[in-house]
Amino acid sequence: MTPAADAAHELNFPDGFTWGVATAAHQIEGGNVNNDWWAWEHDPTSGTLEPSGDACDSFHRWREDIGLVADMGLSAYRFSLEWSRIEPAEGEFSVAALEHYRRMCAACHGHGITSRRRCGWRSGAAGSHPMPPSASPAS
Repeated sequence: MTPAADAAHELNFPDGFTWGVATAAHQIEGGNVNNDWWAWEHDPTSGTLEPSGDACDSFHRWREDIGLVADMGLSAYRFSLEWSRIEPAEGEFSVAALEHYRRMCAACHGHGITSRRRCGWRSGAAGSHPMPPSASPAS
């Protein structure tokens, strides 16, 4: 390409544009055994070829993950809070899980990363929410 063609395809972002990454707890933390998705993906009729299992063990490797975000020079990290860890059974709350996510937020801030937290719409204890029709083994 010519310099003029390169300039025509150049992306420009406004000053102050925030670059970051996003993750979903169930997909990266691993071991979310109280989660509806865990139950569904381990159901032999679900059609799931490979359950999440340990995933990439981010629940224990979160310090490394946040370090990678910082090393890439990114300034935002949107991660989800796995509600089935925070409330493993209806009305039962885990202070340890809350402390875990608090430490993650503190580490982000310590690296100058803005943390954005999200609780999934259906991340309660297994069996506490019906599966959406699109994920139902019958569909």
